Amino acid sequence: MSETVAVVVVTYNRADLLRGMLAGLAALERAPDAVVVVDNASTDHTAQVLAEADLPGLQVVRSEENLGGAGGFHLGVRTAYEQGFDRVWLMDDDVVPAPDCLTVLMELDEDCLMAVREDRQGRLCEKAATRFDLSNPLAIKPKTGMVETDFGTRAAMPPLVELENVAFEGFMARRRVIDAIGLPDPSYFIFYDDVDYAVRARAAGFRIWAVRDAVLVRQLDFDQQHDLAGWKGYYMYRNLFVVHLRYGTNPAVRLKPWLITAMVVLLSPLRGRRAEARNVIRAMRAARGMRAVPARARPGG
Repeated sequence: MSETVAVVVVTYNRADLLRGMLAGLAALERAPDAVVVVDNASTDHTAQVLAEADLPGLQVVRSEENLGGAGGFHLGVRTAYEQGFDRVWLMDDDVVPAPDCLTVLMELDEDCLMAVREDRQGRLCEKAATRFDLSNPLAIKPKTGMVETDFGTRAAMPPLVELENVAFEGFMARRRVIDAIGLPDPSYFIFYDDVDYAVRARAAGFRIWAVRDAVLVRQLDFDQQHDLAGWKGYYMYRNLFVVHLRYGTNPAVRLKPWLITAMVVLLSPLRGRRAEARNVIRAMRAARGMRAVPARARPGG
């Protein structure tokens, strides 16, 4: 029996990228049954791009405030889920799917799938984790392996690669996954909401597969070197701490956020990073209050 699928896209002030992304969706061999675009209170010409889009099944959900990527995906997945679609395919506004991407994904009888990202030169740039270690207290960064570094090229990949976390850039979940684990957690705002969702899915017994032949082309280069003293740095620290506090498998791992905080603060006078120290203290304080998945992200929430 043919399954239905809704694409969920979150966008904020990137109208020109969004235009190309929507054109990619319109060119898919297998058309989605709906495209839910969450406009996170954009102030550029996003509204005009959406009004001009020639895309069957397009639904625009405009938020009156910027909910961040996490809040946008929460709202978009909830909208698609409430409409009864069998699968939900999550997208950022800076990727363009290959014409056969959705066809390839829908042919697979798996509950959690991930399209594989390439850059505009055709190079593999899939950073979803093949190993995400929440049991080793000595692993400062829990991502210890990813598709890009494990294989180097898409051609070197087997047809399916099991993942331990995902990005909300090409991740697809069946309805039964949402039934079991609930919705993405909007309280992350940005960063680690996708990691949190993957950890919850795997804890519920679902396996996640990167699909070699389902390709997304990323329109922007990756830039993960955010200013740790700025507002993005605050969220990176806070949300990394939350993941450890929620899902660390032993007390030593759950202690890691405290140790990182202490190290950053103690070294800040030597490194000239007093603003970063203030950020990490704020992040640790906030993370302590986020140790449980909020009710609105749980099943039935």
